[in-house]
Amino acid sequence: MGGKITYFFLATALVLVFGVVALEGVLLILTGEPAAMGMGAVAFLLPVVGAWFLWHNTRFARNAHRLARELEAEGGVPAEESRRTPGGRIDRDAADEIFAKRRAETEVSPDDWRCWFRLAVAYHDARDTPRARKAMQRAITLHDGQASPSGV
Repeated sequence: MGGKITYFFLATALVLVFGVVALEGVLLILTGEPAAMGMGAVAFLLPVVGAWFLWHNTRFARNAHRLARELEAEGGVPAEESRRTPGGRIDRDAADEIFAKRRAETEVSPDDWRCWFRLAVAYHDARDTPRARKAMQRAITLHDGQASPSGV
C-alpha cells in the first residue's frame, strides 16, 4: 500500500510540474518573439510527451498488479524460492536457477499468461529489467486476449 501512495504522490507532483511547464510554454509562445516562441513550443510539447509516458507506465503497472492479484487468488504464485543475501537482496545464483526453470515452463506453454508472468518475475529477480517488462507485457497481452506480440 505504501508503494501506491508514493506512486500517487509522485505522479501528482509530476502532473503539476507538467502543468507549470506547459503554462510557461504558452506564455513564451504568446510573446511573439521567434526565439521565445520556439522555446515555448518545446516547453509545451515536453509535458505532453511526459504525460504520455506517465500514462503508459501507470497503465502497465495497474495491469501487472491486476494479473498478480488474479494469479494469487488462483494460488499460482509460487512460494519464495530465492535465497537472500545478508543484505536482503536475492542471491544471483538462486535467481539464475529459478530463471532457467521459469524459462523452461514458458517454452512448454508459450500461450499461458501465467508462465509469462512468472518468467517476468524471474527476469526481475535476475536484474534484467528490460526483459522483465517485455515478458510482463506478453503476459498482459495473452491474458487480455490480444494478438500475440513477438516473443522475448
